[in-house]
Amino acid sequence: MAVSECAVRAEGVVKRYGKRGAEEKRALDGFDLAVGAGTVHGLLGPNGAGKTTAVRVLSTLLRFDGGRAEVAGADVARDPRLVRERIGLTGQYAAVDEVLTGRQNLEMFGRLFRLGGARARLRAAELLERFDLCDAADQGVGEYSGGMRRRLDLAASVILAPRVLFLDEPTTGLDPRGRGEVWDSVRALVEGGTTVLLTTQYLEEADRLASRITVIDRGRSVADDTPDGLKNRVGGDRIEVVAAESADLPAVAKAVERVAGTGPVVRDEEARRVHAQIATDRVAALTEVARTLQDEGIGIEDIGLRRPSLDDVFLNLTGHRTKASEEFEKKEAAA
Repeated sequence: MAVSECAVRAEGVVKRYGKRGAEEKRALDGFDLAVGAGTVHGLLGPNGAGKTTAVRVLSTLLRFDGGRAEVAGADVARDPRLVRERIGLTGQYAAVDEVLTGRQNLEMFGRLFRLGGARARLRAAELLERFDLCDAADQGVGEYSGGMRRRLDLAASVILAPRVLFLDEPTTGLDPRGRGEVWDSVRALVEGGTTVLLTTQYLEEADRLASRITVIDRGRSVADDTPDGLKNRVGGDRIEVVAAESADLPAVAKAVERVAGTGPVVRDEEARRVHAQIATDRVAALTEVARTLQDEGIGIEDIGLRRPSLDDVFLNLTGHRTKASEEFEKKEAAA
């Protein structure tokens, strides 16, 4: 990607904590990033990987110890004030005042940004309409749903129409409807020309919003590609069969192996699941396995084709699942 096409660029950025030597911890250890202008770029990584530190460095909230970073055409180390004039930042928790109404919050932020009374009122009205908050504009924010509150927080972040917006886990704790509302707002911002750097624990969120994703682990970028490009690194489509009984797993595995024949057949005893990568015609392979199992009288609970997910990519690259994925699996097990 050409430098002129980048809205955010980091090269070999280092951020240390503690004393040099044995006690030193590097939250960022040669971190690289290139974010295309006018896009949503996802930043994914396990807890403690350095995501939030990267955002805090790039948004000038933390000084870094090595490397180079540029945001919206301004050098982060040499000209942090200019960077701040060109960016917006939404953290993990809404920063709006729950006592004030939505309109009052936006007018207050406008005045803090020195727009003046008339311009602040005009900008607040524009943003309330843009983020679909007109009906609740004069209600106290304490009465807002989680999704409405986050949309108001986004609106406050773009009072000055920033060229780059940093979103650090903006939908944490929201229900699916609230996440969908925030996603729509992010898409609208990008259509208006804003560049968004998004950190998230929800892989579905990155898959739906981001045109490119950087995976960070132990303070370094370990992969950078489109969502489909990352999935292709893990492998092609897989056939997956869930046996009705654990005792049927060996027979199911043999049937899948005969058809797949391109790589290892993986058995998950606990889930009664067998899967293998398919190199031949996907539909023909699925039909052949289903016919074989039926002919042999082997009972199954489910059968289907499955593309690698970002969760598979994440696990493959970092050796971890995301916190959101782990929490989902715990809820499913308890259900």
